[in-house]
Amino acid sequence: MSFDEEWSAARATATASASMRLNHVATGPTSPTAPADLELNQDHIGAIGSEAHKLHARLSTDGKHAATATADAASALSKENFASGAALLKVNSRWESQVKTLVAACAHISNGLNYSLSSHHKEEKELHAEFTASKIDTVLK
Repeated sequence: MSFDEEWSAARATATASASMRLNHVATGPTSPTAPADLELNQDHIGAIGSEAHKLHARLSTDGKHAATATADAASALSKENFASGAALLKVNSRWESQVKTLVAACAHISNGLNYSLSSHHKEEKELHAEFTASKIDTVLK
């Protein structure tokens, strides 16, 4: 079997499996003890956001600690007409680009989770206020 045939078979299997999971509907009555499909746990989300922020801070500094030494080595090698100098400079440039991408991704994750938590908290307060107001309104009528 060729690679293309194997790849097509693997994609078809994965697509069918994902489709079955996405299209699955639980049958029968739901019980309060049944596990939820999606559960929002603010402590866990907060911890993930915090770790993403820590990783962002560490990558911002630790990801660049060898940049100066690498650039100096690349310059010294290039000055002596070694082709590896240009290659090392290219590797350093690619490394810096990848670190910037990871730092931005960590910031995006941290900010997105923080926004989700604050947004959810705000919506909870609004719902609580609406329910409280509707109860008062019911009693007053």
